[in-house]
Amino acid sequence: MKATSKTVNIFVELSRIIVGATFVLSGFVKAVDPMGFTYKIQDYLIELNLTEVFSLALPVALLIIVSEFLLGVLLLLGVYSKWTTRFTGLFMLFFTPLTLWIAVTNPVEDCGCFGDAFIISNWNTFYKNIVLLAGTVLLIAKWKLINTLFSLKTAPLAVLFTALFVLFFALYNIYKLPVFDFRPYRIGANIPEQMHVDPEKADIYETIFLYSKNGIQQEFTEENYPWNDSTWTYVDMKTHLVKEGEKPKIEDFSVDALYYDESSGSWNIGSDITDIILSEPSYLFLMVASSLEEMNMKHLNRFKKVSTYAIDNGWPFYLITSSGTDVVENWEKSNRSGFQFCHSDEKVLETMIRSNPGLILLKGGTVINKWDDSSVPLIGDMASVAEQTNIIAELNNTGTTGTVKLFIIALLFLIPLLLIKLGDRKMLVRKKVE
Repeated sequence: MKATSKTVNIFVELSRIIVGATFVLSGFVKAVDPMGFTYKIQDYLIELNLTEVFSLALPVALLIIVSEFLLGVLLLLGVYSKWTTRFTGLFMLFFTPLTLWIAVTNPVEDCGCFGDAFIISNWNTFYKNIVLLAGTVLLIAKWKLINTLFSLKTAPLAVLFTALFVLFFALYNIYKLPVFDFRPYRIGANIPEQMHVDPEKADIYETIFLYSKNGIQQEFTEENYPWNDSTWTYVDMKTHLVKEGEKPKIEDFSVDALYYDESSGSWNIGSDITDIILSEPSYLFLMVASSLEEMNMKHLNRFKKVSTYAIDNGWPFYLITSSGTDVVENWEKSNRSGFQFCHSDEKVLETMIRSNPGLILLKGGTVINKWDDSSVPLIGDMASVAEQTNIIAELNNTGTTGTVKLFIIALLFLIPLLLIKLGDRKMLVRKKVE
């Protein structure tokens, strides 16, 4: 019996750690980029023809983020184990069938469970949830075996702090840029390099030729098709995937110039300037406004000053948007910015920077720095921007800043919990003395 009991305890502890840590990781990486998770929810709503509830995507994203992170932390701390395990079970009962539907129908290639930090297939996501569900069922059945790190007096404080921490962390990453950027447009990344893969590692396709002879059709490959046999008649050609290889991290980056036609008095889409932007040897500013209609106008003057400064120094400055030419026309009439406009896909722009508007500094196609609208450098600070941003890009390439940020965030979360625990111990010691 003792051996059986010990085995059960081991499985309970393993389940608690695995389920809890997975929930914490999943909640944290979503909190890093809540807007990215919001866009993912909107992708599902589009597939379900529920675009009328788009406005609920962000609140739902925040609710899932807080719930997931909070449940994970409570499992690891052993706080309110009876109700924590039950709510975790409800969470898994909802998402496990959902991920099965996603795996079968494949409405979106990446479910977004771990944001852009870890991309796993929809089927692997479902298998992961099966394991988590099995562990959760064990925890629900054996919740009494879970040891808690906090007393009933301090547990509410630990719960409240955890919920507020992840909520404010997520809100910070909404109103500012995400503290960690896992996307291919992160600082230090070279965009042209992200658009290509080694041909030896790319998808391998086979070309099939269909020929006909005496009313009978036959398939041939490139090695044996009867190109010099006139008795065969060519019918069709097709290709099929033989082996799936690596995909470019950026597959859809394309920019078209917009120009004002004085003769017609309207704005039009012009030539493709993607290569011009990515090959610019000097500094180049991209003011990214995925939607001019929804753009925050509060800090527009900052962008105008940066544009003037850039032009004075011979650096290109573009406003890149997905809005239509009619919107561009009305916006420019109202604001008289004098910006050079260009057009790109909305999803591309939302991936490039999570701010509408935001500012990106490029050099030779490499992302040197990014700013949300409220952090755009003031004209007095612009003189040192080039030197500062080159250092920032180098640090981001080595991962130094990411490690430091993660360490600071961990301290900000763990130190208050440790102080709550110390207060807990002092109360216990005081009780024993009394």
